[in-house]
Amino acid sequence: MRGLNLDHLRAFGLVAERGGFSAAADVLGLSQPAVSLQIRQLEQRLGVRLIERVGRRATPSAAGTELLDHIRRVEDQLSALTDSMQRHADGLTGRVRLGTGATFCIYLLPGVLRRLRLRLPGLDIMVRIGNTTDILKQIEENVLDLGFVTLPVPGRMFEVTPVLDEEFLAVLPADAEPMAGDITPAVLSKHPLILYEPGSHTRTLIDHWFAAGGIAARPVMELGSVEAIKEMVGAGMGYAVLPGMAVQPTTRQPSIVARHLTPPLFRGRGIVIRRDKTLHRGLREIIKALEESGGFSLAPTG
Repeated sequence: MRGLNLDHLRAFGLVAERGGFSAAADVLGLSQPAVSLQIRQLEQRLGVRLIERVGRRATPSAAGTELLDHIRRVEDQLSALTDSMQRHADGLTGRVRLGTGATFCIYLLPGVLRRLRLRLPGLDIMVRIGNTTDILKQIEENVLDLGFVTLPVPGRMFEVTPVLDEEFLAVLPADAEPMAGDITPAVLSKHPLILYEPGSHTRTLIDHWFAAGGIAARPVMELGSVEAIKEMVGAGMGYAVLPGMAVQPTTRQPSIVARHLTPPLFRGRGIVIRRDKTLHRGLREIIKALEESGGFSLAPTG
């Protein structure tokens, strides 16, 4: 294919189809000598005679007839290529690489992706779970297109769109003795605590909440799974502090109840992309869907 000109192939196809150089030139909007030059250059490139003159009519040679079959296949492939690239340009297909945390992935992302799939069924969405630091590094390296992460986010290269302030809630066994009054760090610390494992941003926020109340949290269990924590609380093994989306009515087991904390504890969640990122339609649509996800409501019980 090196040095083979697609315009020359098209010109040859039209000469063979129309039976003359002038007719092909009219279709192409070129002069007759220009078309003749293209055919000569194509013949030189392939080393064969492609056109024979029979009277005033130009007809393909045996080699030219075989080349026409190849040209038709090339044109079919080029048409498919153009259609495929146009779907990418329109955002009807393509790929978006999203990084987020496990809690959002479990409790909110399925609904976001379901709505997005209805709008753009051809869009391929790859989801990668990780902590905020790792996700930001991968966005910086263009391994991920965007992240939905805990705020604040450092770095001038990122464009950040806050989406929601997520409230943390106290999670209690449903059959435990009701807790009267506010659930403060001092009150909650009197019970066995089941918290996230150390090192996570979520655990750091929770530890700071206890520390602000003059309490050093000493959990009896430290787990890396929200669902495991909920199961342990439901089994009566202790009390927990969890993100509100993990204990919405639609995801809350009957064996646990949720209560507001005093003082309240929140964490910001937002969309992060590189400032120089090109926003194709698929990326714009997933950003829109993530922004719409900020409207979920909490309904603590107990």
